[in-house]
Amino acid sequence: MSDQKKVKWGIIGLGGIAEKFANDLALVEGTELVAVASRDIKKANQFADKHNVEKRYGSYNQLLKDDSVDIIYIATPHNSHAEWAIKAMNARKSVLCEKPLAVNGRQVEEMIECALINDVFFMEAMWSRFNPILLSVKQLIVEGKIGEISYINADFCFAMMDSVKARVLSPELAGGALLDIGIYPIFLSYFLLGKPDKIQSMARFSPSGVDIQTDMSFLYKNAISSLSCAFTTRSDMVARIYGEKGTINVLANWHHADEYTISVNGEDSNHKIELKGMGYSYEIEECVKCLNEGKKESDLWTWQNSRDLINMLDEVRAQIGLKYPKSVE
Repeated sequence: MSDQKKVKWGIIGLGGIAEKFANDLALVEGTELVAVASRDIKKANQFADKHNVEKRYGSYNQLLKDDSVDIIYIATPHNSHAEWAIKAMNARKSVLCEKPLAVNGRQVEEMIECALINDVFFMEAMWSRFNPILLSVKQLIVEGKIGEISYINADFCFAMMDSVKARVLSPELAGGALLDIGIYPIFLSYFLLGKPDKIQSMARFSPSGVDIQTDMSFLYKNAISSLSCAFTTRSDMVARIYGEKGTINVLANWHHADEYTISVNGEDSNHKIELKGMGYSYEIEECVKCLNEGKKESDLWTWQNSRDLINMLDEVRAQIGLKYPKSVE
């Protein structure tokens, strides 16, 4: 990495996820956080001071004009992912955009088209795809260690109904459990089994009109995935994968796990991998690798993968009747 040009990052949207991302970015060789932007300059200054960033902006557009920035991490609310990713790419910046990549499939197609037109790197920040534990589990399954998978049980449930979490209950911000956290169990089923043949979903809604609890069944030729998400309670956050010869449990919190157990023919074993930081570092490393190799999309999480994921989210949304204002769609 030492003979490569240092990749210079900017961040748009300075909430909690951006904090974690910035912490992990500092752990990745060949990178530097050079600029941050918030609509509140005070917040931008506080964030920049904390992370030792020289350039801080009180508007997103100002950061887009910064010639020193190679790639922008977009960590704004869901409703503005497409808008700012497209604006960034039109400014000839590469983009890593938080999941969900957009609110619907149409927006994702517009984002991919923009990346093609501007010939820039573009990737969805599906950080779980790069988690070393999940990569190890996938390899075990490919090698047939637990036989053919017949059942997956995975959820993502947190108690988030208090006013502090108002963002996740706002239709105007494309809130709701499905897009915010339901994307993770959907991803896991897709990562291990691919696109399902059939989806069946049901949900409970908040007074504001977004889902607060959604349950999904994904039907495959030889398997079923039982998936759920909720803001109403906390689950054990263990993903359970059942095969004809054994079981793998990805331990809590499975979407950024550092440990799994495997049981085959009555023999149990435990495996642990110490993560680098929170685990955002692995997707950052992938971006740096792609940029240094001149790639416009990752081979590990492709534009087609993002298409598939948003199409599954769209299908679940249609089934449960989750609708957002026209300004969001």
